[in-house]
Amino acid sequence: MVYQADAKRYEKMTYRRSGRSGLKLPAISLGLWHNFGGIDKLENGRQMVRRAFDLGITHFDLANNYGPPAGSAEESFGKILKNDLKPYRDEIIISTKAGYYMWPGPYGEWGSKKNLVASLDQSLTRMGLDYVDIYYHHRPDPDTPLEETMSALDLIVRQGKALYVGLSNYSPEMTLAASRILKGLGTPCLIHQPQYSMLARNPEHGLLDVLEAEGIGSIAFSPLSKGILTDRYLNGIAADSRAAGPSVFMSPNDLTEAVLGKVTRLNELAAGRGQKLSQMALAWTLRGGKVTSALIGASKVSQIEDAVGTVGNLSFTDEELARIEQILAE
Repeated sequence: MVYQADAKRYEKMTYRRSGRSGLKLPAISLGLWHNFGGIDKLENGRQMVRRAFDLGITHFDLANNYGPPAGSAEESFGKILKNDLKPYRDEIIISTKAGYYMWPGPYGEWGSKKNLVASLDQSLTRMGLDYVDIYYHHRPDPDTPLEETMSALDLIVRQGKALYVGLSNYSPEMTLAASRILKGLGTPCLIHQPQYSMLARNPEHGLLDVLEAEGIGSIAFSPLSKGILTDRYLNGIAADSRAAGPSVFMSPNDLTEAVLGKVTRLNELAAGRGQKLSQMALAWTLRGGKVTSALIGASKVSQIEDAVGTVGNLSFTDEELARIEQILAE
């Protein structure tokens, strides 16, 4: 059966302007870091992407090395795009990144112009695209001059291979320097992608202020802290959970007794708001409008549905925010 998107999809989502640009992003975006690789079932990924779009999620986030194996998430997304979403390409924001290790030799990672241009050419081939909407430098390079890396991003936009550029994992100081170089080149930075959640608050120490001052949007990855800020671990570590498996991204050491105690109390507060813990955690990340979008991962459709349900209650009382701070400080 030919896929037809839900005609009411845009009624189900809130959209926010990214910094001082003309681009709006959905409050909830879908990342393909996990569960879309060559080792995963393509049909499950297909159902998640289709359901996400039906719920108003227009932004799909990838990187050259997402998988495993590296590159396979882009290949999977390319198949889904070709078979289901091709008629809707102009309604979709697709992002990818380069900077982490992708291929052997001196040009397969970091931030040289050679790496960034070659990597995007590979990504476009894997996804079957002429251009991406957003191209990120995935991490700062300590050895390549920042001017070279930013001039590569500017070149890529001028070549028509990306509409916008972004940064990820940059410090406040490097973000400011990069932003000023890009503005001087005529290709302003659209967005920054930091890790940010109730349990990972480093962006509050300068980065969010730089982004606001420079007119740069933000999209938070791991807003659920690798699944800790969900009801997944309230009763301990399940045998089929990421923490119990071989994942390099999470281990039982992340789930200390102190952390689980905080999560339990946060869950009680969320219930009082009529939300799941995951929904309250996403709403908290989006509070106050400083973060443009929360970037979720998912392994099944119901998780996407829960996340989109967050947009119905994004506000907090002063008392709720104070209680959250008290719980996190304990």
